[in-house]
Amino acid sequence: MNITVTLKIAKRLIESNGEAVSGQHLADELGVSRTAIWKHIKELEEKGYGIESVKKKGYRIVMLPDTLEPLGIQTGLKTKSIGREIEYVESCASTQIIAHQLAQEGAPDGTVVLTETQTAGRGRLARKWDSAANKGAWMSIILRPDVAPQKAPQFTLVTAVAVVRAIEEVTGLQPQIKWPNDILLNGKKCTGILTELQSDADGIQALIIGIGLNINQEKDDFDAEVQDIATSLKMESGEAVNRQKLVQSLLFYMELYTHMYIEEGFAMLKILWESYSTTIGQPVRARMTNQTLEGIAEGITDDGVLQLRTADGKLHGIYSADIEMTNESRKTP
Repeated sequence: MNITVTLKIAKRLIESNGEAVSGQHLADELGVSRTAIWKHIKELEEKGYGIESVKKKGYRIVMLPDTLEPLGIQTGLKTKSIGREIEYVESCASTQIIAHQLAQEGAPDGTVVLTETQTAGRGRLARKWDSAANKGAWMSIILRPDVAPQKAPQFTLVTAVAVVRAIEEVTGLQPQIKWPNDILLNGKKCTGILTELQSDADGIQALIIGIGLNINQEKDDFDAEVQDIATSLKMESGEAVNRQKLVQSLLFYMELYTHMYIEEGFAMLKILWESYSTTIGQPVRARMTNQTLEGIAEGITDDGVLQLRTADGKLHGIYSADIEMTNESRKTP
């Protein structure tokens, strides 16, 4: 079965906004037989698309499947490169593992690995990440930017802005960013970002950006030890969220802001990042490997380094740390 034809039919039906599309018109547009159109329609139905046959009018979509399969994601995707190649598996240990392997094998820039559930999802510092089946979006994006290695850390901040914009657009919620890579809703974590690098003497070969989005989980879907600090978009909005639309929006903003960063630098994205920050201007505690500092988070540099001013007036650059609010009334996880 020609997946390109199936994708075009799905796209055409979705874009008709509930109006029936003639099978003959589809056949003429795509240069295939009416019988072939019927077979592709049946394939879409097997994938969970609800398609109604309207007498003398054609076909129309009445329900979209709640999966992260490439067909659904790429139908209506508004990017040029990110997400045009998707490696989809129903279950895996970690999308990061698959993405690293694909990158080493030459996967093109913008390749996305998507799964319905992870058995060994992880965040920063090798921490476990809950990946409830069919409730969130667990993905890794392979980027091959032509930038110097020292510019790689900012991609975590770029990704954070893309995630926030996508959540805003699809749900109307107002998430915040906790430096450097946590997305919060009402003080609880709904998204984590993990950026890893493949490089050699010639520079960056690939960036592997892992993103875990808590979308339609209920409280009981989280392990007991994180139920007080984790949340999902559904828990905060009170409504189930279309996972396909959210992933499509995220990939769109990832491409938009990645190009902005590469072509124009970090200045504009820095303004956006700080506008969503729950950290800037607040008293925080930064726990690092060899020391802990407390002070006011004054902002970030163009390199994404957190600027922390301690009580003695000294300004410290924080490159990597666990951050917590020291104001008890505004504590975040």
